[in-house]
Amino acid sequence: MSAQSPLARPQSPKHLFVAFTLLALQGFGGVLAVAQRVLCDQRRWLTREQFVEILAISQILPGPNVCNVALMVGDRFFGWRGAFAALAGMMAVPLAIVLVVTAVYVQYAVHPAVAGALKGMGAVAAGLIGGTALKLASALGVNPMGTTVCAGLAGLAFVAVALLRWPLVWVLIGLGVLACGFAWRRLGAASLPRVEGQ
Repeated sequence: MSAQSPLARPQSPKHLFVAFTLLALQGFGGVLAVAQRVLCDQRRWLTREQFVEILAISQILPGPNVCNVALMVGDRFFGWRGAFAALAGMMAVPLAIVLVVTAVYVQYAVHPAVAGALKGMGAVAAGLIGGTALKLASALGVNPMGTTVCAGLAGLAFVAVALLRWPLVWVLIGLGVLACGFAWRRLGAASLPRVEGQ
């Protein structure tokens, strides 16, 4: 799909509710991977760059990332009514399913097959997140920091959280401030008028 094709928009808050309900029901093991595909590729409500911006903000806010994404996407189109419709769609049916699964899990949690299945789903969820990250990496080409700096920051975040086991909140604050400052400086330099002879 070409980058120049016009974006669509949901018809109503009810349309948002149904779309996010269907999105949530596809997200076994990782809704963010599905959210990117549905919102950018299928429904074309957002560009990949817009999705990356919304996802970046949702990462630093408290609460589940995908719920934050739903709130921001809903608000983008219909204000607070859209935000609540999208969040309700994201939560209502999955909540009912989780309550039923929890009741069943309590009965069978000690069974080796159940424990093995849950470990397998953990690997699938990690794969979905990794695949989404690779797919969205192309959106970093228009980032003011540039792909190399973005990759370096991602590497630092991985080392700090996965290998050094530093608390995520401090890594987000530290690297987030560093990234914001660098981007601000690059954007400021790009907006300055060029002096003749330079």
